[in-house]
Amino acid sequence: MDHLRVATYEVIEGTPADIMEIVQQPDGVIEVYKGMPGFKAYSLLEVSPTEIMSVTAWETHAEAEEAIAAAAEWVATHIAGRLKRTFNTTASPLIWIGTIG
Repeated sequence: MDHLRVATYEVIEGTPADIMEIVQQPDGVIEVYKGMPGFKAYSLLEVSPTEIMSVTAWETHAEAEEAIAAAAEWVATHIAGRLKRTFNTTASPLIWIGTIG
């Protein structure tokens, strides 16, 4: 079963849509994740006009844990002034219905 990394962020500067554009750029966090072993999927969710949630799926728990450090480093070097992380964890789904594509 997949392992997830889940994080929430307060958007300090700009909008969730602005953050979405940045993470999709050629040097964005999506490219970082794609280069990491075990990467399966990424989703960025707008929780409110000032809060976003990032969810990634990984093959193993260890890979999900490694994604925490990778995300923290990318945020610190690319958009630190725009976001403040408010929650971060890894989790193993008890039930997962659907596909990751």
